Amino acid sequence: MQPQIVIENLAGIHNTHPQTAERLALGKAYKDLSTICIVPTRGVVPAKVVQSWMGMISPMNQKFTRIFAIGMEVGEAYSSTIAQILSHPELSQWKYILTLEEDNMPPQDGLLKLYENIDKYAAVGALYWTKGEGGQPMIYGEGKDNDIHFRPQQPTQDIQECDGLGMGLTLFQLDVFKDPRLSYPWFKTLNDLVPGQGVQMMTQDLYFFKNIRELGYKIACDTRVKVGHYDVNADIVW
Repeated sequence: MQPQIVIENLAGIHNTHPQTAERLALGKAYKDLSTICIVPTRGVVPAKVVQSWMGMISPMNQKFTRIFAIGMEVGEAYSSTIAQILSHPELSQWKYILTLEEDNMPPQDGLLKLYENIDKYAAVGALYWTKGEGGQPMIYGEGKDNDIHFRPQQPTQDIQECDGLGMGLTLFQLDVFKDPRLSYPWFKTLNDLVPGQGVQMMTQDLYFFKNIRELGYKIACDTRVKVGHYDVNADIVW
């Protein structure tokens, strides 16, 4: 132990640090961040994925709950669960929906970072990639109102506006689902033969994002939140 000359600092670090107020404002933990996490699953979640979920932090003294939808088609799982939430006297008043899927491994501070920018967007999602050697970032389109498309984009900035996201770790404003211009089911997997147009194929996530982008809603990918995409058969995190 080294000799010291003690000069008292009774106020403490957090009272005197100039960035404390900025940190609190960015984290929004003083606001209502009540969140319902929806998890569609086939019924068994890999242990490595569960371990990552157990480490994900939710804000102090905020309402947070999980709802599992077991054995349902993924679009139906999301749509029917949200419909039940909207019909519930308490849950319908909560602020956010968080989608989390059984092969996605979020970082500990992933949800906290998604909260930082959700006020500006209908949805903010984490950055993760499709599985395999040729994996693509799930940032679809450039977020331009006059050019909505779903071509994968390179991660170029921390908060990157886009036209579509995956749903492995994505935060939605619940009020979006109360918009009467959107009809049930909000999420629908398309694989249909349309006369005169050919085959229409679209995953449930891009079906939803296409509809809200056409209504003028903004969405973004928070590329700071890097999520692993777990292949349980190969035991590889992409």
